[in-house]
Amino acid sequence: MSAFVFLCRLSAASLLFLGWASCASRSADANRAAPAPAVLPPIVSAYWYQGKAEISTFDIEQRRYGQMRRGQQVNIFVTEDFSAQKQVKLDYPEAAGADRVPVLKLNALRRFTTGIYDYSLMTSVFFPTDPASPRALKATWSMQDWCGQVFTQANQQPDGSYRFRLFSYFESEGDAESVLRADWLEEEIWTALRLNPGRFERIEKAQVVPALTYFRFQHQPLKAYDAALHLEKGERESKLHLRYAQLPRSLLIRFETAWPHRILGWEETDGGHITNRATLRFVRMDAYWRHNDNASSPLRDSLGLRFF
Repeated sequence: MSAFVFLCRLSAASLLFLGWASCASRSADANRAAPAPAVLPPIVSAYWYQGKAEISTFDIEQRRYGQMRRGQQVNIFVTEDFSAQKQVKLDYPEAAGADRVPVLKLNALRRFTTGIYDYSLMTSVFFPTDPASPRALKATWSMQDWCGQVFTQANQQPDGSYRFRLFSYFESEGDAESVLRADWLEEEIWTALRLNPGRFERIEKAQVVPALTYFRFQHQPLKAYDAALHLEKGERESKLHLRYAQLPRSLLIRFETAWPHRILGWEETDGGHITNRATLRFVRMDAYWRHNDNASSPLRDSLGLRFF
């Protein structure tokens, strides 16, 4: 089996507990939004720096083992202070100086069942809000099912490339590392779209690293592929089309034309078959980190959570 195949089948050691620890290890005050950077338009600052996260629940259909499965996905968009050097959330941003980078973070959690057992996937993206920094600093992906867990992490390097570290519980895959150059990671498109969809007006050819879920499920080599992006504007709803020239994969993201460009749903296809489809059901602005007591449990009903 080739090294590329090893890479594409990796992703590893779920570190989801680390994300939980980062929320719980500090007080609610430590989770408050940082002051909005002066470079941002007022409308952007007013929405993303109000001290709350945007939480959206989607009903999804996910193809796995040749069948469509019902499930849910929760997208949490929130701003926080990030370390440019360590590429982690800062514990004490006020003391970080030039190392402090305001980012828009996306945590996307997807869950669905396959017969008796279930799948849990999580993607995290850390994207600078400063227009002068147009690429994600970091992206992570993990998957858990009853067989085991896998994990992937991509860190932006000083030269603009990304260092991918891949881990897996499969003996044949082991641990692996690679460096890739690309115009876009598919994971970061979701956050870039929220800040400025105009950047995707029409890109006839770009090098894009497809979603890590795709690599895991379709067993394709982990690398950047030629792709085209096209923005289809509507009065109320717009669409971003992503099509790969060398893969039978496409992605369609539906979002509000007007600010704040909330995501309404999406559709992924592979070889003409729909592999994932999502429809927005609930959205809520909330400082969720302050609602971790039992009395806050009814708030889950406002998000229609069934698989979480």
